[in-house]
Amino acid sequence: MNNRQDGKNTGQDKVYAEPLAHVDAFKFDAQVADVFENMINRSVPGYPLILDMIGVLTERFAQSDSNCYDLGCSLGASTLKIRQHMPADSHLIAVDNSAAMIDRCRANIERDHSQASTEVLQQSIQDTQIDNASLVVMNFTLQFIADQERPALLKRIADGMINGGALILSEKLVFEDEQEQRFQTDLHHDFKRYQGYSDLEVAQKRASLENVLVPNSIEQHIDRLSIAGFSEVRMIVRCLNFASFLAIR
Repeated sequence: MNNRQDGKNTGQDKVYAEPLAHVDAFKFDAQVADVFENMINRSVPGYPLILDMIGVLTERFAQSDSNCYDLGCSLGASTLKIRQHMPADSHLIAVDNSAAMIDRCRANIERDHSQASTEVLQQSIQDTQIDNASLVVMNFTLQFIADQERPALLKRIADGMINGGALILSEKLVFEDEQEQRFQTDLHHDFKRYQGYSDLEVAQKRASLENVLVPNSIEQHIDRLSIAGFSEVRMIVRCLNFASFLAIR
C-alpha cells in the first residue's frame, strides 16, 4: 500500500483484498485516504466525466465576487477542478470532516498555482456556513449524511446561494423497481471486476458500506432539490447507478 503523506495518492486499493474476520463500517481514515484516488476511479463508473463536467459547469456558473464550495472535498479532485475554472476574484471553500482527507487535500492544493483564493476546512458540512454562493459541489457526499437530515441541508445550501447559482450533486442511485435495482447492481459489480477487483473485495466493500452509504432514487433527488428552493433541476450525467444533478437557484 502507498503510505506517502505528500498528497500524491497513487496507491493501489487493496483495503478489502484479504479475508476479514469482521468487516467494519466504512470510514474515511488514513488507510482509505492513501488509496482513495484509485478506489473511486475503479468503483464509480463515469467518474472522470463527472470531474470534467464540474470544470465545465464552474466556468458557466461561478461568478465574480462570490463564494464557491466543495462540500465533502476528500483529496481535492473536484476542488481543483473548481479552482482552475472559477473567476480569479472569487473565493473557494473546501470542506471535509476527515483529518486524513484534509491533510492530503491541502497538499494537493499547495501544488496548484491557480489564482483564486482557497481555504480548506476540517468540519462537518452541516456546520459549514453557506453564504454568497454561486457554486456548490457535493460529489458523492450527501449519501453519507443521515437520510432524514438531507432535506434541511439542501435547503440551507439553497438559502445561501445567489440567484442563478448552481448546485452540482453527484450520488449513487437506488431504483424502486426491484428488477431494475438488481440489474444495475449486477452491472456495477461487473464494472468493478473489470477494474480488477475480486469477488471478495466487492463483497467486503459492499458489507462495509451497508447502512453507511444510503442512496436515494432519481425521483427523490429531484423532489428534494425542488422543495429546497431550486428553480431548475436536471440530471446531467448518468452511468449505471451513479448520476450527477444540476440544480439552479
